[in-house]
Amino acid sequence: MTTNSRSTGITGSGRGLADRGTGLVLGAATVAMGLIAGVFYIFACAIMPALARSDDRVYVEVMRNINDVIQNPVFFLSFMGALLLTAVSAWQLRGQPYRWWVWAAVAAYGLGFLATVAFNIPLNDDLANATDPTAAREHFEDAWVAWNGVRAVTSTVALGCLARALVLYGAFQRRAVSFSRSGV
Repeated sequence: MTTNSRSTGITGSGRGLADRGTGLVLGAATVAMGLIAGVFYIFACAIMPALARSDDRVYVEVMRNINDVIQNPVFFLSFMGALLLTAVSAWQLRGQPYRWWVWAAVAAYGLGFLATVAFNIPLNDDLANATDPTAAREHFEDAWVAWNGVRAVTSTVALGCLARALVLYGAFQRRAVSFSRSGV
């Protein structure tokens, strides 16, 4: 007996290739989101508090260096990949009952992504162009830390949503395989 591959991703012969791809995309989205949530978290609980102990010149110099080195392919792959993979996964799972967890992850990370583009990056640009370290830090520090907190929370919420979707995906797959093997 062949079950509906659109709703379960399972055929009478076992898991379909398309379904494996769906699971891989959801898994990759979860990993990418975890990496990004970790980056924002480490800034919130270690990097920025440590820099807060520095004088203005050191603070500005270190933040400029961080802003330079973080612009690399590995970071961009996870930063953009978290959003793109989560969106693709949401589309792939559009007929599944647990799809709302993935859509919630898209919405949560979308807010964090928007905060990055609208606030953190412009603050980074202002810092790069500033000439007076004291004025630069005064303009930068509190706002950047606050918006990073938003990014840390939204990406962690997105990670939790993706983890829940991944657990439900696995449960539905096990159920579908069991159903398929029973011949019902």
